[in-house]
Amino acid sequence: MGLFNSKKGRPESITVEPGSAPAGRVAMRPAVPDGSSGPRRLLSYRVANLQGIGTRQGQEDSFSFANASDVNRIREKGLLAIVADGMGGMKDGKLASETTVDSIRATFDTFDYSEDLSQQLCGALRVASDRVFGMLGGAGGSTAVVCLFYDGYLYYASAGDSFLYLMHRGQLTRVNRLHTLFHDACASLISHGSFDPSGPAEDPEKKALSRFIGIDELSDIDCFRIPLKLEGEDVILLCSDGVGDVLSEQEIKESLTLSSPRTMCVALEQLILSKARKYQDNYTALVIKCEY
Repeated sequence: MGLFNSKKGRPESITVEPGSAPAGRVAMRPAVPDGSSGPRRLLSYRVANLQGIGTRQGQEDSFSFANASDVNRIREKGLLAIVADGMGGMKDGKLASETTVDSIRATFDTFDYSEDLSQQLCGALRVASDRVFGMLGGAGGSTAVVCLFYDGYLYYASAGDSFLYLMHRGQLTRVNRLHTLFHDACASLISHGSFDPSGPAEDPEKKALSRFIGIDELSDIDCFRIPLKLEGEDVILLCSDGVGDVLSEQEIKESLTLSSPRTMCVALEQLILSKARKYQDNYTALVIKCEY
């Protein structure tokens, strides 16, 4: 599962710099805006990960970074980050999440960079979903949120209820949308010109997933149609619902203003543990900070 994987529970970080410097950052070249000229500035990344079991008996989250320690591969293929959350209460959640990560990594290795990368990310999720469905027959599954950092841009695709946040110029934004019955019902109300969330909010199954990796014929994957150009000091957080459903956006924002991805992960975990929730879910977070 790559340099980082779900067997490592404490916050960890890596930095790689091009050239001979012993400690630096993972670097790649951002695109020059249309009409601009002159040398490009290298956009670099510092990354860290966090994972814990919570009060569950086992860990069903999986995660991975691809190319995190290889500068040349990052320039050629980009940096890939994945969080997959095995669905609790269903069959073989850990198997589903590990299979999801392994499948996405394998498909990523075949990407054609002359073609639409957003669509290829979505295709990677569909391939993973078909593989998990073939193994578990719909009796188990996983969420997935995947980011590709390539040529100074962010691409993503997600299915399920894991979270993707962007901290940009001091503002925190939730990037992806949840695939739950509640959010689907709200979207349907809005599309029909009315919005009274009281009905969907009272549904006892409102948190049930409407789409996930392992469902038969995965459709409506959430993604960027046009990639987002990144800037220095941007921070991206991928996390399972054991983080996103537990911490408020203000708590997440305050954590992501700290000096390094490692200290951000430490702060996120301290906040989770401080709540001492009786039924704390597995929690996983990946933090990527962009720098020049």
